[in-house]
Formats: sequence, structure tokens, C-alpha cells
Amino acid sequence: MTIAEAINQRHSVRKYAERPIEQEKLEALKALVNECNEASGLNIQLITDDPVAFDCMMAHYGRFAGVSNYFAMVGPDNAELDERVGYYGEKLVLKAQMLGLNTCWVGLSFKKNREVVQIREGEKLRCVISLGYGVTQGSGHKIKSLGKVARMRSKEGKSLPCDVLPEWFKRGVEAALLAPTSLNQQKFTFTLHEPAQSALQASNPIRPKVSAKAGLGFFSKVDLGIVKYHFEIGAGVENFEWTTE
Repeated sequence: MTIAEAINQRHSVRKYAERPIEQEKLEALKALVNECNEASGLNIQLITDDPVAFDCMMAHYGRFAGVSNYFAMVGPDNAELDERVGYYGEKLVLKAQMLGLNTCWVGLSFKKNREVVQIREGEKLRCVISLGYGVTQGSGHKIKSLGKVARMRSKEGKSLPCDVLPEWFKRGVEAALLAPTSLNQQKFTFTLHEPAQSALQASNPIRPKVSAKAGLGFFSKVDLGIVKYHFEIGAGVENFEWTTE
């Protein structure tokens, strides 16, 4: 399975079968956890055989069942935590899908099991991602139209019509629209910034710049990290640069 196929096939799953995850799959996920932690400064942990975190009223209210494996998304408690958790957590989600496993982002429907999750001073457990073999493969969610979340601005800051958006940008937004977000609200926007004419005429023109903005919401910054990772896959990182303008 390719990562593009994983984006299309992945759906949130809350009920899991009593089937252990094969050791080789766990080793592949642990290796990616280590890579993500090294790149991000996070302290993500793959927890296995722990039914305690989802043995609580909130988990039952959230209709979770059979969960004993999960990623604990831990990191420094600072302004960058949420977006990094979303970005690197979604790397793990899509890798799990490519391995034939199912997942679900969980913001509130669990309890901290400090006996197995290591949270160092200055760190925070932001959320977890359930992991395992789903009873089902889940189902899709309602998706907004491209025009609802995509923007294009001229170098003067004026809005331009979306019908002139390049194909790579459209592919990025379409991949982002397939990403999981809190309550499936898709509160984000992507803006393509038109470069100045002088940049286009240069012998080595700069790559187009794209900004991504989160809407209001409790987990909107986590969502932003998730959708930015999807956008990169769909658009191709060679086609643009991120900007905060």
C-alpha cells in the first residue's frame, strides 16, 4: 500500500478485535516513533497491552472498545506542541494504515496511565492515538469543497479566483480534506501566495509559498499539523515552501 492509498483508505476506528499486533509491525512502528522524536523533540511512546487507558467512563462514552494499544503523544508543553503532535502523529497513523492496522485520534476519551506513559518535567500528554486491528475499517466523513478551504492571494494581498489554482495545490488541499480533524469540522484554510513578478523572472525563481491557518477550536492546532502533513503528500514538498505570512 502506498501512502496515497493509505490517505484514501484510512478511517477512524473505535472498536478493536482481540488480535495481537505482529512483532515485525510493532518494530516498524517503534522505528518510526524514534525517527519522529529525533526530528521533532517530542517524546512519543508506543504503548502496548495496556487496557487501563481506555477503561474509563469517557472511553465508554466515546464508544471505544477493545483498545489496549496506543501512541501516547507526549512533548514539551510549549506553543509548538499541538502542531508537532498533529504532524508527527499523522505520520504514525498513515504508517499504521500501510501496515494493515487501524487507528483513531483521541483527545479526551481516555485516562492517563502514569504507570506506563513516561511524562517528564515540563512535558504534557496532549492526546493519544488508538491502534490495532479494527472490528471494521471505519467509514468516511463529510468533506468540504475545495473552495471552502483554499485561497489564493496576489502579491498585493488581494484574493484571486480559485479556478486559477495550480494542480499541485489542488492535490494538496484534496489530500488535506481527507485528513482526520476534531469532530470532522475541517477548520483550516490553505492560501497560495502569488510571487512577485521579479521572482518569476529570476534565473532561479523561488518556489511558490503556501500558508496554512487553523480555525478556532480546542484541538485546531493539532488538526493543523495533521492536515499540513497530508497537504505535503498531495502537493509534493518539491513544489512549494511553507510561509507564515
